[in-house]
Amino acid sequence: MTDKSSKPGPRGEKNKWMILSAVMLGVIMGPIDGSIVNVVLPTIANYFQTDYALVQWVPTIYLLAICSFILIYGRLGDMLGYKRIFLTGLVCFAGASLLCGLSRNIWMLIIFRAIQGTTVAMQMALGLAIVTSVFHPGERGKAIGIYATAIALGLMLGPVLGGIIAQYLSWRFVFYINVPIAAIALIWGGRMIPAGEKKPGQRLDLAGAALAFAYLFSIVLYANRGETLGWFSGWGLALLLSAIGLGWLFIYVERKTAQPMLNLQIFSNRRFSFACLSSLLNFMGLYTVVFLTPWFLSDALHRDVFSVGMVMMAFALLTFFVGPLSGALSDRIGYRGLGTAGMLIHAAGLVLLSRLGTGAGNLDVAWRLAVCGCGAGMFQSPINSAVMGSAPAQFRGIASSLLAVMRNTGMAFGIAVAGAVVYNLAPFTTRGYAGPFSGAHLDIFINGLHWSYLTGALFSLLSATAVLFAKAGPQRTPELSIHSSRTATTTSE
Repeated sequence: MTDKSSKPGPRGEKNKWMILSAVMLGVIMGPIDGSIVNVVLPTIANYFQTDYALVQWVPTIYLLAICSFILIYGRLGDMLGYKRIFLTGLVCFAGASLLCGLSRNIWMLIIFRAIQGTTVAMQMALGLAIVTSVFHPGERGKAIGIYATAIALGLMLGPVLGGIIAQYLSWRFVFYINVPIAAIALIWGGRMIPAGEKKPGQRLDLAGAALAFAYLFSIVLYANRGETLGWFSGWGLALLLSAIGLGWLFIYVERKTAQPMLNLQIFSNRRFSFACLSSLLNFMGLYTVVFLTPWFLSDALHRDVFSVGMVMMAFALLTFFVGPLSGALSDRIGYRGLGTAGMLIHAAGLVLLSRLGTGAGNLDVAWRLAVCGCGAGMFQSPINSAVMGSAPAQFRGIASSLLAVMRNTGMAFGIAVAGAVVYNLAPFTTRGYAGPFSGAHLDIFINGLHWSYLTGALFSLLSATAVLFAKAGPQRTPELSIHSSRTATTTSE
């Protein structure tokens, strides 16, 4: 018996664009919620009369929860059907959002925010799997490109909505706004997303699930809190070594397990492996832009929070328009040329941003962000299509969740590395000196941004190189067994 969600029947084929819209509506809340909260963090800190170090756990715990649970949900989707997990996530996300808005102290908010991240990971893990399952290969790039607009739109709307809410409403509406969106997504998804069936004889690899959770939690926590702990301090090294040990143990267990949570043979497909690597590096470069530019606008150029949101829209707008076009084009000419060109353009945009000084205007920043957004949009849809197209049908859930892991881990490490460069070149930024900056502090801060942007450009160049190694065309690829990571036959991709 097969999972109906992995093969579009007549209903799925007929309504595939409606299915895509339902998935996009459910997925869009993740990027909105990830970007909107950062804008109101100072407001939340003032409301609860707490310090920045503690309130920073509101976005941190959200990201940790997402990364830690994504692989588990991908496996559960392959076992139980994508629709069941996806819709469960919507219901739980709405409830967690409501609890976040009702929080009476900072600790309640942090706990409910962790639950919120745990639930939104269900949509983020399986969105691409659903889209891939209902579109034929000839249309897959176009569909994934349109799907990517949900991510871009969420990232674009988040800062703008956050700015409006910070100015006119209570911070609680940052979370309340999720409830009606989730309700609409639940109704529409319930009607349109094809039903899945539980596969017989399947079980969850509990040891693998626990190790995957512990490894991802450790590595993302190290990336996110390494500056605070000290990258090579006793605590920092203990966390890093724990992550390395847990990662090794996870691989060892998965190779010995009859029904592994992550079938490691999937990585024997060169296209899949290097496309995933390029996606990780892409988001490291991309989030250098997302993290540094609002900081530059507010603390170096002295722009208000609403102006920051409006300027940042330039990045998301270009991604929004270029993504679907690039995805459709990849269906005709393949992904390697588009992916490589996209990352080269993104690297060029980062170099251009590194040349900005204190006399820059909003337009000077916006058109450079547009260059970066164009490159990101050109890259993401073809590469996502390449990953999903090279994954066997029975493992699309885990492939989709792996892409989400690459995205969120790349975000965490991109921010960590960009921040580390700035903090080391402008150490006063970590010693209680709050911006906006002026005089000598401003010059040092701009120099730190300069080198941090160039570091992001390096990640983009490495991503372009990884795309070139993701060899296209016929190749020998293992046909993965649902029941064993050690069973393999060869087929042509």
